[in-house]
Amino acid sequence: MAATQRRAGSHHAVLAGFLGWTLDAFDFFVIVFLYDTLAKQFGVSKQAIIFTTTATLALRPVGAFVFGLLADRFGRRIPLMANVVFFSLIELGCGFAPNFTVFLILRALFGIGMGGEWGVGASLAMEAAPPRWRGILSGILQSGYSIGNLLAAVAARFVLPAWGWRPMFWLGALPALLALYIRTKVPESEAWQQHRAGSMGDVLRTVASQWKRFAYLVVLMTFMMFLSHGTQDLYPDFLKEVHGLRPALVANIAMIYTAGAVLGAIIFGHLSQVLGRRKGMMCALALSLAIIPLWAFGWSIPLLIAAAVLMQMGVQGAWGVIPVHLNELAADSARGLIPGFAYQLGILFAAPTNNVEFALRGRFGYQWALASFEVVTIVALAVLLWRGAEAHGKSFVNPL
Repeated sequence: MAATQRRAGSHHAVLAGFLGWTLDAFDFFVIVFLYDTLAKQFGVSKQAIIFTTTATLALRPVGAFVFGLLADRFGRRIPLMANVVFFSLIELGCGFAPNFTVFLILRALFGIGMGGEWGVGASLAMEAAPPRWRGILSGILQSGYSIGNLLAAVAARFVLPAWGWRPMFWLGALPALLALYIRTKVPESEAWQQHRAGSMGDVLRTVASQWKRFAYLVVLMTFMMFLSHGTQDLYPDFLKEVHGLRPALVANIAMIYTAGAVLGAIIFGHLSQVLGRRKGMMCALALSLAIIPLWAFGWSIPLLIAAAVLMQMGVQGAWGVIPVHLNELAADSARGLIPGFAYQLGILFAAPTNNVEFALRGRFGYQWALASFEVVTIVALAVLLWRGAEAHGKSFVNPL
């Protein structure tokens, strides 16, 4: 009976982490489809609306630090519930924003919620997952980001034309219901109960004592962000400018390669269970590296679609290993803080990715800009992984 309850609890914990990240990503990506609409609504430039995404990204490390620290001190469940309710209410408020100033403040506050969710949700899920299933469950958990993006695209396709932009944000209030699910179904982490810190100061001292590993994880995550944002953010614009594709076709292509991203995260997450975390990620990176010539220089639409699918299978395949890899490397008493904080600092430091690629585009052309940036990124990641550590299969709980 006890074993059955533990298995059920682990399933609920992984599902809660997956749904939290999916809905968080949905709330973030909604704005990507509303740049022109919001600029017209608030009477500001499109660049001003794009800047709100920068504000969101800039505040994500704050959320990772605050909620991660709370998760290590007071448990995973309550901070995760508070986080979900917080970002849901902020997203709801965005739909009622009367002017640009209020909207900007709300998007910055949303960054705190978004930054806090991944670390707490990932630690809860990975601590609950059976060790032999961690790899594939890590891939499923991380695929929530791609699925959230896909759901935002679907909402933009059907909700926006029918009801306008405000309901797009009101849908973001629905994740608050996830807090009820966590409250009733998800048990507290046994690993946290065994290794709980005596104070927040103890958590910070643990992080300080492992500063070299933490710094390595921040650098690793910065290059992982170069990998994902460098292959995703400008690629739709690349397809329109270089190949003259219509926006509707570009959107359809984006949905197709996003499906490939979900598949890649699960496949390579599982492969990491067999080969190890670093080798699993390096196999995914090898796929992306091999496909770059066709991805950047493909000459037909079918070829571009196939290359984009394989590229995102490799990119998100490497990402699918990240939740388990970072949690296995983190100290037991700071697992709520270290993975999420390193993750969010990586996105902060990688924020100029699009600007760098766009500047390279002006100098070398779009194709060479994307290709050269990602070749350098993948080679750097391979070196970081080869020289780095892993703790494949590490036990999170002490034997009874």
